[in-house]
Amino acid sequence: MADTEKYIVLVVAVWRLTHLIVAEDGPFELIIKVRKSAGNSFLGKLMDCFYCLSIWIALLAASCSANTFNELILLTLYYSGLSILLEKFTNKNFV
Repeated sequence: MADTEKYIVLVVAVWRLTHLIVAEDGPFELIIKVRKSAGNSFLGKLMDCFYCLSIWIALLAASCSANTFNELILLTLYYSGLSILLEKFTNKNFV
């Protein structure tokens, strides 16, 4: 897979996973159960914020494709930023 294709796939994956956790109940209502049990903890707050969660998921995606620490930071910001733009374009209620 070419680098450009890999970056596009990872951006969409970051967006999809972040959207699933923040905005959906998940398969078998698994996500909503985790969200309720997390309550007002750090994890619970993280699951309510698309911006916050996209950084962490982007960091995981970037760790799969980065070769240096600087690349890890840049790709994390790249994946998170583009996933936020995707969310803004696809969700009319997104603030």
